[in-house]
Amino acid sequence: MKRQRYPKTLKEQLVREVQEVGNAVPVAKRHGINLKTLYRWIHESKHKAWDVAADDAKKIAPYVPSPQEFRQIEKENDQLKKILGEKDLEIAILRDLVKKARPGSPTGLR
Repeated sequence: MKRQRYPKTLKEQLVREVQEVGNAVPVAKRHGINLKTLYRWIHESKHKAWDVAADDAKKIAPYVPSPQEFRQIEKENDQLKKILGEKDLEIAILRDLVKKARPGSPTGLR
């Protein structure tokens, strides 16, 4: 099977697309490129200082939520902690019931 060569512009474009999407798998599938090949291009772009990829990487700023979004995230986090606590309590109660049902077994189950 003959080895396929890709132009540098295509490599740069796909590396940029992976950076935007945040996941290489859908980009590789969409363009029909082996995932290992795409990962190699990403690695090369970081370590061999491709001009375009390096410039784009500097432009990407970290996401900072607004105060309203931050409050909403905190509220959701508190709700999830409450649900987790309830589930932990439920599991502890069920384990106690199993131990009482089968007192001879170390785990309560056979």
